Amino acid sequence: MTWKIDVDQHSCIASGMCAGIAPDVFALDDEFARALADEIQPNEVVLDAADSCPAMAITVTEALSDEVLGPRQ
Repeated sequence: MTWKIDVDQHSCIASGMCAGIAPDVFALDDEFARALADEIQPNEVVLDAADSCPAMAITVTEALSDEVLGPRQ
């Protein structure tokens, strides 16, 4: 099982929360954050980053089913 990470660049406010929480998964560019890989192995820290995003710009899905895993409700 792998997860996909999407950072909505229209919503992202470049707060840096995701890169601070999961620097091996997210990078902060000048105007927005981005995922460093299209797919990753499941990692609870990534869900924490999605939950912590003040703009709710990060979506984590299960790669095969597209089931939304984060942000968690």
